[in-house]
Amino acid sequence: MRIEEDIKLDYGDVLFRPKRSTLSSRKDVELKRTYKFKYSKHQWSGTPIIAANMDGVGELNIAKILSKFEIMTCLTKQHDLKVIKRNAAIKDIFPHITLSTGTSDKDYKRLNEILKEFSFFEFICIDIANGYSDHFSKFVRSVREKYPTKTIIAGNVVTADMTQELVMSGADIVKVGIGPGSVCTTRIQTGVGYPQLSAVIECADAAHGLGAHIIADGGCTCPGDVAKAFGGGIVGEVGWKKLRIGGHDYLGEAFLDFQLKIKALKDQGIILAVASKNEETTAVDAINNHPEMVLSMNDFATYRINWEDKAKNISEIVNELNLGLQSVVFFDDSSFERERVRAILPEVFVP
Repeated sequence: MRIEEDIKLDYGDVLFRPKRSTLSSRKDVELKRTYKFKYSKHQWSGTPIIAANMDGVGELNIAKILSKFEIMTCLTKQHDLKVIKRNAAIKDIFPHITLSTGTSDKDYKRLNEILKEFSFFEFICIDIANGYSDHFSKFVRSVREKYPTKTIIAGNVVTADMTQELVMSGADIVKVGIGPGSVCTTRIQTGVGYPQLSAVIECADAAHGLGAHIIADGGCTCPGDVAKAFGGGIVGEVGWKKLRIGGHDYLGEAFLDFQLKIKALKDQGIILAVASKNEETTAVDAINNHPEMVLSMNDFATYRINWEDKAKNISEIVNELNLGLQSVVFFDDSSFERERVRAILPEVFVP
């Protein structure tokens, strides 16, 4: 056994520090969001809250009510073809419904029967209590191969490495949380779990780096916990025009100071390159046009801006520039990416 000594947090361990706002009332907050999904290419708009696939919650009568507020409902696994056929409103509310399945042959057969009859359903949730198995990853991959245009949710996991594995296996969205719920007995029965806020932050970091999303599942005991879950990373990226680089807060000042130091190194003859997980056009536009950027694309000898593994991109950059890996220093604000590069490219110095 290895004891992790890093601080890990649940929602009850933190509070938001208040900051000045331009909103006159909480009623002015815009709840609606639009998401585009990595594999299905499907775009969905609504309030990013989901009724869980629990008995008494993930039901069609609940879905009918929540759909009026553009909120999703993840149906329980007990909803088979006969149950869905009996619901007259299904064609009106399906954009806000997710079908659930486990990994058993029985569950998968039930899912296939529903989708054969009602192919318009867009979301599939592959749901097991603990997603840490090779079988689960392989099952996600097989569902992706059978349904390439469906948006697939897979979980549950609580760490960045497994989040990345599920995304690479075909999941558009990873469900995060093992044992945080008030009615979940996983922690009590098995001793398995992870503080939920830390899980959300770390898994969101990994998912967003691959162009995917997460769902924070469980652990909320009050509305404030829901806000903390959003703050932990499930809202996703907000676009470069809202990116604050300097003169605003400590994070903006840190980015500005980092750029100034990197610019000074470039002026001394150090070669700069970019390995970024992002849409190339978006990243290049931000670097060239953000008014607070110190660096521009002209400062970089080459770049790899895509959704590939950063270790792979670093190797390609090194080959292109005819350098050795031991001459590379890798900076990244993601602890997950830093650890991954350390593991795959030990010759690279990672502060």
